[in-house]
Amino acid sequence: MYHGVIDIYKEPGFTSHDVVAKLRGILRQKRIGHSGTLDPAAEGVLPVCLGQGTRLADMMADRDKTYEAVLLLGVETDTQDMTGQVLSRHPVDVTEEEVRQKAASFVGRYEQIPPMYSALKVNGKKLYELARAGKEVERKARPVEILALSVDWVDLPRAGLTVTCSKGTYIRTLCHDLGQALGCGGAMEHLKRTRVGRFSWQEAYTLSQIEALRDEGRIGEILIPIEEMFHGPKAIASPMGDKLVLNGNPVRERDFACVEEADTFQEGPEHTEQAAGQHRQIQAPPRVRLPKKGLVRVYSSRREFLGVYEYDGSRDWWRPKKMFPRETEGL
Repeated sequence: MYHGVIDIYKEPGFTSHDVVAKLRGILRQKRIGHSGTLDPAAEGVLPVCLGQGTRLADMMADRDKTYEAVLLLGVETDTQDMTGQVLSRHPVDVTEEEVRQKAASFVGRYEQIPPMYSALKVNGKKLYELARAGKEVERKARPVEILALSVDWVDLPRAGLTVTCSKGTYIRTLCHDLGQALGCGGAMEHLKRTRVGRFSWQEAYTLSQIEALRDEGRIGEILIPIEEMFHGPKAIASPMGDKLVLNGNPVRERDFACVEEADTFQEGPEHTEQAAGQHRQIQAPPRVRLPKKGLVRVYSSRREFLGVYEYDGSRDWWRPKKMFPRETEGL
């Protein structure tokens, strides 16, 4: 079984679920999941988690994302993109400068009302299921953040946008809201996700490429190990500390033999002892020091990656943030 993350390039026409289902067949393992949905018509980066890597999905969903979108002004649809039914059309009497100014005004935090055609649930029902049944319900606005928004080109009634945003942001809703702000309406005509956290579209692989790599026995070359998804120092347990870390228990510095990519310090000052009538300097052995901020990657004494820990000041120890126990079950 593979464990880790692969950067998949989702092609238009596939749902995110389709990608996972096809990848299960290609890699012949069931335990696979994606870390963030892309609409069927959209394309681009879709990180897929394999095996124990599926435990990363919730953490990866928090990463900011970058998109390239085409905004079509003068039209409004029920889905806020051009896959839906056109509700209205309006003349586009705006200038390129107005488009750029209004787009810039969305940078920062703003309250975004999720679209009806989305997988969010209201009273246990997915919004798109209600929308398909011809029902519309009130949705509460949610705070999102546009970290950066550039207008790359303008050829009215279209404009090309590059958006970097927080999780939970709907780009088609941003296009809708921008069209509203310009007074002519707007809908998203095309969407490409170019980045999710560390994953970029230039390094992503299509399903057909994955299949070819499988046939060549080269999947390991593109699989990012779980431990490489974190950047904290590596804490190697001592043989005495193995029992604690292997069971996911809280630990203290004394339970580790060494820490790589981190400083060490001395247990105490030098002291003097007398032996055979002579004085000699005895230096206490070094003790590892774990950082009290950020995450620490924890390994057994045999250097098996087990999980990430974080400092708990109330008990002056480090406790598990996310564990990746060794796989014992079959496919």
